[in-house]
Amino acid sequence: MLTKYIFFTGGVVSSVGKGVTAAALGRLLKERGFKVAVQKLDPYINVDPGTMSPYQHGEVFVLDDGAETDLDLGHYERFIDIRLNKVCNITTGQVYADVIGKERRGDYLGGTIQVIPHITNEIKRRIGLVAKATDAEIVLVEVGGTVGDIESQPFLEALRQLRSSLGRENSLYIHVTWLPYIGATGELKTKPTQHSVRELRSIGISPDMIVARSDYPIEDSLREKIGLFCDVEKRAVIPMVTTQLLYEVPLLLEEANVAELVLDRLGLEARIEPDWKEWKNMIREMNRPKPKAKIALIGKYVELHDAYMSVREALKHAALQVGVELDLEWIHSSDLEKGKCWDILESVDGILVPGGFGSRGIEGKIQAARFARTRKVPYLGLCLGMQLMVAEFGRFILNDERTNSTEFDHATPQPVIDLMPDQKEISDMGGTMRLGLYPCQLMPGTIAQKAYQQDLIQERHRHRFEFNNDYRQIYEENGMCFSGLSPDGRLVEIVELKDHPFMLSTQFHPEFLSRPNRPHPLFVAFMKAVCEHGNIACKKPEDSPAEKNAVQQP
Repeated sequence: MLTKYIFFTGGVVSSVGKGVTAAALGRLLKERGFKVAVQKLDPYINVDPGTMSPYQHGEVFVLDDGAETDLDLGHYERFIDIRLNKVCNITTGQVYADVIGKERRGDYLGGTIQVIPHITNEIKRRIGLVAKATDAEIVLVEVGGTVGDIESQPFLEALRQLRSSLGRENSLYIHVTWLPYIGATGELKTKPTQHSVRELRSIGISPDMIVARSDYPIEDSLREKIGLFCDVEKRAVIPMVTTQLLYEVPLLLEEANVAELVLDRLGLEARIEPDWKEWKNMIREMNRPKPKAKIALIGKYVELHDAYMSVREALKHAALQVGVELDLEWIHSSDLEKGKCWDILESVDGILVPGGFGSRGIEGKIQAARFARTRKVPYLGLCLGMQLMVAEFGRFILNDERTNSTEFDHATPQPVIDLMPDQKEISDMGGTMRLGLYPCQLMPGTIAQKAYQQDLIQERHRHRFEFNNDYRQIYEENGMCFSGLSPDGRLVEIVELKDHPFMLSTQFHPEFLSRPNRPHPLFVAFMKAVCEHGNIACKKPEDSPAEKNAVQQP
């Protein structure tokens, strides 16, 4: 069949939930037997978010092929349970770089380069790559930002042009908008939605469906009003009230018959009957009162929780697996350096130190690792969290507080973490790290091998620095186990402490492969250690059949 396309635009405000809506609809279509893929169009001029501050953009989500992408791709992968690739996230920066490169080579034969048709043609070409790269039958395309943003105009113009080439039967436009609540009058207002749709129609796009987001229930009369003023059927005005659980959104869309509306509009019929039993059981378990497991996340960007989106979700998935509720304490590592938040650290059942860049707050993370080591508190380190666990342990066994990574101290006499050899001549920052899926050989009998229940795994990476192999022997002699190595034995991937209940860190980012109904095995192992440390009642392994369905390794 011809590939079908669903285009998502946003109105009124950003961060209204387009990404979650697209991910949830993708799940609905997958449940009906269709192969789907999702693409995010980001209007910023950066080539990718890899060099952007987390405060600007949230987390950088890394794909199998090493693409550094928008965090919405994490939503897509987690909800739909698919693996995406680099064509699924394009930016204005990528588009202009490609067009300018062609112009410099003379590919346009001296023609004048313009937004229309050259930029819009490149956008359309890149949208077309998704189906070819993924064999998707239905491609969902989300445009970042809101209608009216000047930087979004070329993308919206490209989407307008696509309808004429694809045909109305192969394309569908969904507008996700926000209904503000006026407290003084107790009303939800539709006028901003009307204006955003008018703006959309002024450039030639008429939405086929409107998803109306709100913090309050939406009356049928408001749906009728939106439909009347926006020229959309009432049944295609979908109320989407804010929910406590993101993973409830697919069920809300199911109840609103969104999939039937979409398939009818695209001339398709469901191939199989959707089976939501496992998903509903998962939501029921999420809502069930459970004992709490208190975990401290020691980060540098904790003011913006989206900076650790995948880490937070992976912890939730693991907590659900073992039958506890996650109680997450967000601690800024710089506060620990100032003597703050230590009372919170004293009260937690586990400590997680995630990735990051730059020297700010590093000593606070090292102090957290020392606290976990000396107090026997379960510790999970991710990327930078692994490197700082190594630095802290080095300060202990080498009796030298100057032990460090050369990322933070070029003159350290004990460079236990150093720049990877193939990174030393690189000057560009963007897209030049060790990125994407790499294999890792696990050592028999280790915590890591017992968690994965296999010997060879593949995980996603994003780093420039690595364990300095000059120190491998002295570390092993003093109680550190290198439980995961690259197949050639050169790169340390996982470290564990032998005389600790659970102090394990990874050079890679396991959080990117965790799914709500198939949590990552290392997070599950960590959560079980947390429960044991805190004497928290949790499920026994035999009570958790989903654990057998571990992370899918390619």
